[in-house]
Amino acid sequence: MDPLSTAPSRRRFLAAAVGLAATAATAAGAPGAAAAADPERLRVATFNIHHGASPADVLDLERVARVIEAMEADVVGLQEVDRYWRRSGFVDQPGWLGERLGMRHAFGANLDLAPEGPGRPRRQYGTAVLSRRPILSWSNTRLPLFPGHEQRGLLRATLELRGTRVTFAVTHLQHDDNREREQQSARIVELLGSSPERTVLVGDLNAVPEAPEIRTLTGVLDDVWPRVGTGDGFTYDAVTPHARLDYLLASRDIRPLTAQLRTADPAASDHLPVVSDLQVPATRRRR
Repeated sequence: MDPLSTAPSRRRFLAAAVGLAATAATAAGAPGAAAAADPERLRVATFNIHHGASPADVLDLERVARVIEAMEADVVGLQEVDRYWRRSGFVDQPGWLGERLGMRHAFGANLDLAPEGPGRPRRQYGTAVLSRRPILSWSNTRLPLFPGHEQRGLLRATLELRGTRVTFAVTHLQHDDNREREQQSARIVELLGSSPERTVLVGDLNAVPEAPEIRTLTGVLDDVWPRVGTGDGFTYDAVTPHARLDYLLASRDIRPLTAQLRTADPAASDHLPVVSDLQVPATRRRR
């Protein structure tokens, strides 16, 4: 007779050992097992570049490029970006910056107007993404607009981080109407979702942190600055900062590590850029 058939305690011990061995084999990479991957570190930034002009309205896009270059960011969201306007020398600014910095780019045209001269391309104005990581796709969605105001939008790009996909979004809310900003913020939440994952929203939101439109956004995304920034975080105006209008917001699954203002060249634009290091959870991979 099999001695195990008369020893219940030994049978229980053997079953437990077999279960532990199976668990260990799965964790070690048995076929079809989900493997935990290390989180990705991502440096993000936001910068309202004022179409490449200083507060004194001196155009110098190279100066803007040097500020962006010094941030050493993986991905940057830009606001007030021109394409083919007389005021900015008819330059395709997102294309020029992408080439100058060796970064991929996407552009969201919130204004698309007739050319300023015969044979010129159409004038466009909006937001842009510059990325050192691959941009798999992107789209621009127009936000609610009140009569007589400037069209605003939400530019969303899907980035590739070694197998993990991140949604990086950039926006620029209406500057002089809080009711319009509230509708724009509500629409952004609809577009990003009420429980977004691996999502970063950056931009010039034209409102202070206590404003209802900001609270609408921070109801689903974390404001990075209060968590890891130091000081008041004022970004406007660049020369005499007195208000925090520029934000980095991240989904709850992302861990902010640092947040800093970049003040080395405050006259490059009328806003100061903000940069943050984030820890993004990796997608669990099948082995």
